[in-house]
Amino acid sequence: MPQKEKSAEPRRPAPRLYLVAPQDPAGLVERLADALGAGDVAAVLLRLPESDERNRINHAKAIAPTVQSRGAALLLDGFAELAARAGADGSHLHGIEAFQVGLAALKPARIAGCGGLATRHDAMLVAEAGADYVMFGEPDATGRRPSFDAVAERVAWWAELFEVPCVGFAASLDEVGPLAAAGADFVAMDCVFTDPGGLSAAVADAARRLARTETLA
Repeated sequence: MPQKEKSAEPRRPAPRLYLVAPQDPAGLVERLADALGAGDVAAVLLRLPESDERNRINHAKAIAPTVQSRGAALLLDGFAELAARAGADGSHLHGIEAFQVGLAALKPARIAGCGGLATRHDAMLVAEAGADYVMFGEPDATGRRPSFDAVAERVAWWAELFEVPCVGFAASLDEVGPLAAAGADFVAMDCVFTDPGGLSAAVADAARRLARTETLA
């Protein structure tokens, strides 16, 4: 069943950034500290390294204080069963099946987000099941993603009809403003970590683009 359509209400809060951290742990604490000081970041998605369970938990525990002390949520990329032990605020799950499996480990205390949603129907199903947000436009395991126009259209459709927050994944800084203008509550990105101008400068640039979108709204 779809979520109830929105009634006339005040517009949504200004969109915020959602950083997708690289899997390589080298220097990540320091890099995140710099990034979180450069703009308004709502959340950080942590891609855990290829390792055993204990090392994954320890890696997340080492990152969590840096993120959470700056008012951002730390989410694990998958691994819902590790979120509590790792001190994370929740998990981002890929696809409706993974969401259904992981939900019980996260609720009610932690955030359960979902991406990798192939259809509008899948997005509505996870929202009704209790997703705290849905994400559109993230790359799949091979790095492929829908066209930007398709992502923006899906974001606009969701923002128009549903209350559950929507995350739009930006492949570049140039996509930040258009996704926010389409109605994304959060704009996710990993490109800032490889930006030639440096991480802090890229985050600051993204934050300025969001602020310009809000001013024009």
